[in-house]
Amino acid sequence: MEKRNTTSDFILLGIFKHTRSHLFLFMTVLTMAIASLMANALMLLLILLDPQLHRPMYFLLSQLSLMDMMLVSSIVPKMAADYLTWNKSISPVGCGLQIFVSLTLGGGESFLLAAMSYDRYVAVCQPLRYPVLLNWRLCIQMTLGSWFLGAADGLMQAATSLSFTFCSAHEIDHFFCEAPMLVRLACADTSVFENVMYVCCVLMLLIPFSLILTSYSLILSAVLHLRSQEALKKAFATCSSHLAVVALFYGPAIFNYMRPKSYRSANHDKVVSAFYTIFTPVLNPLIYSLRNSEVREALKKWLGKCADFKCQAGHD
Repeated sequence: MEKRNTTSDFILLGIFKHTRSHLFLFMTVLTMAIASLMANALMLLLILLDPQLHRPMYFLLSQLSLMDMMLVSSIVPKMAADYLTWNKSISPVGCGLQIFVSLTLGGGESFLLAAMSYDRYVAVCQPLRYPVLLNWRLCIQMTLGSWFLGAADGLMQAATSLSFTFCSAHEIDHFFCEAPMLVRLACADTSVFENVMYVCCVLMLLIPFSLILTSYSLILSAVLHLRSQEALKKAFATCSSHLAVVALFYGPAIFNYMRPKSYRSANHDKVVSAFYTIFTPVLNPLIYSLRNSEVREALKKWLGKCADFKCQAGHD
C-alpha cells in the first residue's frame, strides 16, 4: 500500500537547474523581478504624490501596480531562496498561502482590468459625463469588488486543495504552489473539485474579458464616427496602453487555465506562469509610463525636483 502523509512539507522542483545556462536565466528573471518591484513602486509613488494624477483612472492604475508588486513579492523571493540554498521544501501553510495570494491577485487583476476598460469607455464615449458615470464612490466600489472576488476565489481553492489527503510523493513540478499542481498529488478522487475549479477559472477570466470586449466594441463604434484626425489619435492614445496590458494578462492566463487537461504539460505551465507572474508585472508600468503623457510629465517633474534637491544639498 502507498504511504500517506498529511503533515510533511511539499517539495517545489522549480524551473531552473544548476547549470551555467540556467544560472544565466535565473539571474535574468531575478533582475526583471527587481525591476518590476522598482517600476511599480515608482508608479505608486507618482500617483500618490502628484495631484494631477489624483483621478479614478490613475487610482485604478495604482491598484494594478500594487497587485503586481504583491504577486512578484509572494513568488520570486521563495523561488530565489530555493535555487540558491537548494532547500526546496515548503510547508502546507506556506503552500496554501501562495495559492491564496496568487489567485487573489490574479482574479483581482482580471476584474480590475474590466473596471479600467469601463473607465476608458466613459473617457472616450461619454467625456462630458465622466465625473458622474465614474465618480470616486463607484471607483472605490469597483476596486473593493475586484479584491473581494479575487480573495473569495483564492480562499476557496486554497482551503479545498489543502483539505485532501496527499500520497507519499510530495514533489510539485513547479516553482510555486498552484492549486491544479497540488491537487494532482491527492490520493482521493478530485474530479469534482477539478471540474468546479476549471469552471471558476473560466468565469473569473471570461466574465471580465467579455466586459472588456463590450467596452472596446462600443469605443470602436464611437471612434469610427469621429471625423477628426486629432480625435482619432487621442482616442487611440487613451486606449492603447490598456489594450496592451489586457493582451499581456489574458493571453497567458487563458492559455494556462482554459486548456483541456489532456493538453497540459508541466513545462508549458511553468513557462506560461513565469510570463504572467514575473514578466508581465515589469511590462505594465513601462507600457503606461512610456505611452501616457501625463505619467511622463509627472515623472519628469519629480525627477527635476530630485535633481534640484541634490544640487541644493551639494551647495550646502
